[in-house]
Amino acid sequence: MKTRIQGAAPLLALATCLVAAPARAEEADSTIIVTAPTATDAAEARAAQTPGGTDVISYRDYADKSVVSLRDTLAFSPGVYLQPRYGQEVRIAIRGSGLSRGFHMRGLTLLQDGVPINLADDNGDFQELEPIFFDHLEVYRGANALRFGSGTLGGAINGVTPTGRTAEGFYLRGDVGSFDSVRGLVSAGVASDRVDAWGAISADRSDGDRDHAKRRSLRFQGNVGLKLSDVVSTRFYASINNIDQQLPGALTRAEALSTPRRASAGAVAGDQGRDIDSLRLQNRTHFDWGELTLDVGGFVNAKSLHHPIFQLIDQKSVDIGTFFRADYAAGPVELTFGGEIRRGSTDARQFVNNGGRRGALTFDADQKAQTATLYGEVRVRPVEALTLIAGGVYADGWRQRHVTFSATPATDGRIDFDAFSPKVGLLFEPAANIQIFANYSRSAEFPGFGEVFQTIGTPPTSTLVSDIRPQRAWTAEIGTRGKLGFASWDLALYRSTLKGELLQFTTNSNIPAATFNADRTLHRGVEAGLDLAPTDWLRLRQVYTYSDFRFRNDAQFGDNRLPVVPKHVYRAELRLGTDALHIAPNVEWIPDGPFADYRNQVRTPGYALMGVTGGATVAKGIDAFVDVRNITGKKAIGDISAAIVVTPASAVYYPVERRAVSAGIRARF
Repeated sequence: MKTRIQGAAPLLALATCLVAAPARAEEADSTIIVTAPTATDAAEARAAQTPGGTDVISYRDYADKSVVSLRDTLAFSPGVYLQPRYGQEVRIAIRGSGLSRGFHMRGLTLLQDGVPINLADDNGDFQELEPIFFDHLEVYRGANALRFGSGTLGGAINGVTPTGRTAEGFYLRGDVGSFDSVRGLVSAGVASDRVDAWGAISADRSDGDRDHAKRRSLRFQGNVGLKLSDVVSTRFYASINNIDQQLPGALTRAEALSTPRRASAGAVAGDQGRDIDSLRLQNRTHFDWGELTLDVGGFVNAKSLHHPIFQLIDQKSVDIGTFFRADYAAGPVELTFGGEIRRGSTDARQFVNNGGRRGALTFDADQKAQTATLYGEVRVRPVEALTLIAGGVYADGWRQRHVTFSATPATDGRIDFDAFSPKVGLLFEPAANIQIFANYSRSAEFPGFGEVFQTIGTPPTSTLVSDIRPQRAWTAEIGTRGKLGFASWDLALYRSTLKGELLQFTTNSNIPAATFNADRTLHRGVEAGLDLAPTDWLRLRQVYTYSDFRFRNDAQFGDNRLPVVPKHVYRAELRLGTDALHIAPNVEWIPDGPFADYRNQVRTPGYALMGVTGGATVAKGIDAFVDVRNITGKKAIGDISAAIVVTPASAVYYPVERRAVSAGIRARF
């Protein structure tokens, strides 16, 4: 039976209903309770050793926001493109990863405390990352995510949660806002000499800013750490998610720009939704012998998915895995060597969707997948200011399906992949707090079940697309980051030449599937962040992303631009005041919208969204905040499900968030 929190709204509001802003993992030095300025030092130090685009986002950077999705936490992370669709569903892409996906995500490795939450076929549900739990998030763009064993075009995002040692005491937070939204969480941490523990429970409900977009969630996150000796320590993690989300569906262009509140007729008739119940258990054991450290561990992820759309998708999956990582540092030489293996089994069933309820069984299959990686890196400092870096990731995987029942023709099959992705780079520090970096790397992404097994043809046949192959890219990157006076910056320029990018095509005898490998494509861009803080009461944050993604002499689309991601995205926030009282107006500006189609015949309009956040200290340890979004009530298109041909009747558009106001309170004890 599903846990419901629908009737708990008055109780949650009365009790200020509790939301935890996280603290950091065991290597951190400070907590959400003691808000020391060194809260993200350990993560930033690791990121600073990377010769490429990285970013560390502290929970303080989004403490005054109503945190619903990753969009709220990563909006000011350079190079991360995020657009909300509804609720916790967002478009997330880095360097053009997963452009053809109009749902969920592909091309990124998502982790919690260094352990991946992606399924064994590398697809994932970012809804299972609850950002309000985190102390900070680590973003490693592109091949810079090698330290997580990731070899994807987009890279990796790692959310780091608190421990009892870093978040001792209690933390409460409650939010209320537009669309009958109520959100709360409580966290607590305890510690002794040898044992510590931390746990948090969050609850969330909202009617959503569109019809048929109600959501409810109840989550738990916790861990227990044991110091077994001066050399050995271990930590056990548990995560439980109960998520119910109605889907409002995509709209036509005219509907999205005139009546963005409405839901699509099909979404309402089919009571479309995406409900997830999941349990994740993991362990990380750390050995410290001074110059040599070793982390080993394992994890199990069990998930149940109830997903009525065109049919009712009912899946139950179990993924298990193990990992290790060794680090050695002696003088001018540092070495890293690690590996991971994930294996998953999914009982995949589909039914006729009778208004959100199961009808006749139409499909039943046993799906299995495995992905394994082995990675290593060497860092050498020939002189104090220069570090030379070389490494690589070898990945191996397979996807397999056995069909036990299908109402239409369906085939069994298995397909295997492997790839090696090398990387070389350098990191030069001409002065204190100033870095210049460059790297050249390869990436490889394996297709998931959605690309390996596709329904094509007339009559429809669910078949193994045996011609599908990994998406590969070579990326050159140069940039700089640092701090000088009151200015800090992060700038990266990259150019990726892709072969076999997974995109949509018109099927023919040479292209037997809707999602298939393109020949050659080009992704190039600029990822820039500039932070100016001339006084302790004035701070201007800015991020700018330039994206030029296009085909290269394609047989169908020539040199057309790829759809979905606009060429220019600019965000800025001006914070005035101190922690005692402050206000921060913000803006998101997209001068020209992206193309909606691969033929480049339909472009969405640009827009500017304005908002403001503010906060004040009510009493010692108690803060209040307010978050106002889309103040002017601007109607615009935020995200697109890319299509080959788009007509006025094409329902492929998602409107931007409507005007909303939320407020809340945080308390530390």
